[in-house]
Amino acid sequence: MSRFFCDSNCELWYDKIEKLGIDYISMPYTIGGEEYYYDLGKNTDNRAFFGRMRGGAVAKTSALNEADYIGYFEPVLKGGEDIIYVTFSHKMSGTFDSMNKAIEQLKAAYPDRKITVVDSTHISMAAGLVVYFAALKHNEGASDEEVVKFVEEFRDRVKCYFTVGDLIYLKRGGRLSSFKAMVGTLFNIKPIISNVDGKLVNVEKSKGRKRSLKDLAAYLERDEVDENYPIVIMNADCDDDVEIELSHVKDKCPNAEIWQQLVGPVIGSHCGPDTVGLLFVKKAK
Repeated sequence: MSRFFCDSNCELWYDKIEKLGIDYISMPYTIGGEEYYYDLGKNTDNRAFFGRMRGGAVAKTSALNEADYIGYFEPVLKGGEDIIYVTFSHKMSGTFDSMNKAIEQLKAAYPDRKITVVDSTHISMAAGLVVYFAALKHNEGASDEEVVKFVEEFRDRVKCYFTVGDLIYLKRGGRLSSFKAMVGTLFNIKPIISNVDGKLVNVEKSKGRKRSLKDLAAYLERDEVDENYPIVIMNADCDDDVEIELSHVKDKCPNAEIWQQLVGPVIGSHCGPDTVGLLFVKKAK
C-alpha cells in the first residue's frame, strides 16, 4: 500500500485531510516580508490574512526547492513505502521542475521504491475535489495505477469558476494587463475566470458584482452539474456575497450537498480578498 500525498494548493480543509489520512505538502507564501507555509486552515487565520491584504500588505508566493521535496518524500521511501501524489496543475507553477529533479535523486537512492505523480490539472478546491475522491479510491484499496486512471478520467469532469473583488490582484499576478485592469475597474467589469487545459483564463465578463455572482451559478446548468458530488463555494472573506451565491446555487440545485470554505493564503495571494469561487463535478457523458 502506498502513501497518498497532495499539496496545500488543493485547499482541501485540514479536517478532511486528516480523516482520509492524506499526507500533504505545504506550499509557501510571504506577506509583510515574512514567509509561511499553508497548513490547510488548521492553525492559519485566513480571514486575518485577507485583512492584512486589505490594509495594503503585499502577499507573494514562491516555489519549493529540491531539498523540500526530498524532505517530504525520503522518510516514506526509507520506511519501505511507495508514494502516490495527486498534484495541483503543473502548468500553473515552476515548482514541479524541482519536484522532478528530487524524484530522480530519490529513484536512484531507493530503486526498489516507486513514486507515482498524477496531475489534477486544477487549483484550489477543484484540485481538492479530485484529491478527495481519488483518496477515497486509494483508501478502498485501489492500486496506484487505478488511482491514476481515476484521476485522468475524473479531472475532466471537475469545473472551476471564480470572480474577484478587485482587479488589482490579477494585475499584480500578471493575469491581467494594467490597461484592462483600469478599464475593468472604471466600468465595473468583473471577469469570470475558469480553468482551461490546466491554465486559468477569462471566460466571461460580467457587469457588476451581483451579476457576476449570478453568472457563476449559471454554469451549474450550462455544464450539467452532477449532484451526486458536492458543490463547493469558496470565498476570500466575503460572507455577504457567499449568502448571495448560496441562494443562487440552492435555487438551481435545492437538494445538492454544498461545501463552503475559505480561500487560503497561497491562492489568495493571486486572487485577493472578496473572491468567490464555484466548483463542482459535471455529469459524465
